[in-house]
Amino acid sequence: MDNRQAIGSWLSGPRATAEDMGVDFGYPGQRLGLPREGPGSVARFGRRMGAVALDWIGCQLIAYGLITGGELAGTGNWTLGIFVVLTVLTVGTVGFTPGKRIVGLRVIAEDGGRLGLGRVVLRTLLLALVVPAVIWDRDGRGLHDRLARAVQVRI
Repeated sequence: MDNRQAIGSWLSGPRATAEDMGVDFGYPGQRLGLPREGPGSVARFGRRMGAVALDWIGCQLIAYGLITGGELAGTGNWTLGIFVVLTVLTVGTVGFTPGKRIVGLRVIAEDGGRLGLGRVVLRTLLLALVVPAVIWDRDGRGLHDRLARAVQVRI
């Protein structure tokens, strides 16, 4: 192996190296019994980020306009609080937040059923910490979803 090949494998990461050696990781959601694409498939990163952005902006507008009376400095903590309450209430009842509904996503349990309230609260609190949400498994699920045994799927 020459140096260029060694550097290339280092830059592409361990998954690419393993795939080059013949390891088949399958598609995201295959281990969970979900389809490759279409309704019921694992939500991709872009859609999930879009949903969070829409929810966050909505919560920020509520905090800015209704709670802090237009005071920008106090909006941040209120936004996070509203976001947590919104997420627990909506995911706990209908399985999606307004942002998730707009982009066509739903949160379900790994077995395909509804996510119980305790798991919704755990998932939401971990999501509010941010760090668990940016650590993914090979199915593209954040650590917050994995610990709550949840998966975000396309509607």
